[in-house]
Amino acid sequence: DPLEARRIQRVRGGKMGLEEDFEEASKLAASGSNDGLKKISQDQQLKLYGWFKQVKAGDNDTPQPGMLDFSGKAKWGAWTAVKGMGKEDAMKAYVDAVNEWKS
Repeated sequence: DPLEARRIQRVRGGKMGLEEDFEEASKLAASGSNDGLKKISQDQQLKLYGWFKQVKAGDNDTPQPGMLDFSGKAKWGAWTAVKGMGKEDAMKAYVDAVNEWKS
């Protein structure tokens, strides 16, 4: 399993391995192919979104979307839920979740 092998490498090799793991995991999650993630729930998708945004943009300081923007509000909430989480912790949570949820 390539992500598992990279995870072991990361433990030995440090931060660079984690960044590579995150990039691999985000490609897998975004692929939507049969060899990617098994069917995951909307809550799981939102968790991935929150961790991804935390890695790429840091803490959410954007205004909350309007009441009728249900999708935007859900995404905003998922990102806000991980406020204060460090970039490396968010990467690790993302990679671990993808490894757990893949088919």
